[in-house]
Amino acid sequence: MDKNRTRIVVTGAAGRMGTRILSLASADSRFHIMAGVEMPSHEAVGRFTDDGKAPIVGDIREVLTKTEVVIDFTAPEAVLKTASIVAKGRRGLVVGTTGLKTQGVAQLKALSRKIPIVFSPNMSVGMNVLFRLVEQAVKAMAGSDIEIIEAHHNLKKDAPSGSAMRLADIAAASSRRSPKDFVYGREGLVGARTKKEIGILAVRAGDIVGDHTVLISHAGERLELTHRAHSRDALAAGALEAARWVAGKRPGFYSMFDVLNI
Repeated sequence: MDKNRTRIVVTGAAGRMGTRILSLASADSRFHIMAGVEMPSHEAVGRFTDDGKAPIVGDIREVLTKTEVVIDFTAPEAVLKTASIVAKGRRGLVVGTTGLKTQGVAQLKALSRKIPIVFSPNMSVGMNVLFRLVEQAVKAMAGSDIEIIEAHHNLKKDAPSGSAMRLADIAAASSRRSPKDFVYGREGLVGARTKKEIGILAVRAGDIVGDHTVLISHAGERLELTHRAHSRDALAAGALEAARWVAGKRPGFYSMFDVLNI
C-alpha cells in the first residue's frame, strides 16, 4: 500500500455529502478509500462504493484498524458515538456534521485529548475565508448593526445552519456581544432594533446548496459579505484537505483555520 496516500473511512457513505466525498477521493491519488460506513439497517450495507473498490459496512469497528482518518458527515447523535469509537482506536477524525449543541461540542473537545479532531460547521475554503473577513469587518465597523441571512435546501433539518451560528458567534466575539443578543427572525410589533442585536434568519427553499450573507451597517453605508456554495463539492473538497492535514497530527481540537493556516 502506498504510504503517501491517506487512508480514509467515510461515515454516512450513502448520504448527500458522503457520496460526494467518496467520489472526489476516488479520483484523487492522494487518498485510499478503505471503506464507507452506514447504519446497519441501510440498504447500502454489503455493497461497494461507486468505484467498486471499497466495501460499505454497518459497523465502523470492522474497518477502523485499516484507516488513518475517519470523515463524518452524519447526525449529532451518530457522530458522538462514532467519535468515541474512533478515540478508542486512536485514529484521526474530521467532523463536518452540523446541529451539534454545546454539550456535543464539549464531548468532542474532551475526546480530542486522545486523538486529533478537525471540527468545522463548514469545511469549504471560501466559507472559512468569510469567517475571517467577518471577524475583521465587525471589529473595523464597531457599533454597527449585524444581520445574518442563510438559505438552504428544503430538506435541511437544522436551523439556523451551523455556519450561520458560527458567523453569529464570530460577530458576537468581535463586537463584545453575546449569544443572549441573538434574535431569530422577527414577527409582529417588535419595536426598534437594539444596538446589540445580531439578527439571524433561516430560509429553506428548493435545492439551494448553501448561501450565507452577513450584513454590517451603520450610518450612511452598509457592507454585505456573501458566500454561495455552487455544489456540495466545495465542502467535500475541504473535508478531504482536512483529512490529509490531520493524518498523523498530535491530539488536539483543530479547525479549518488550522488546516488552511489563516
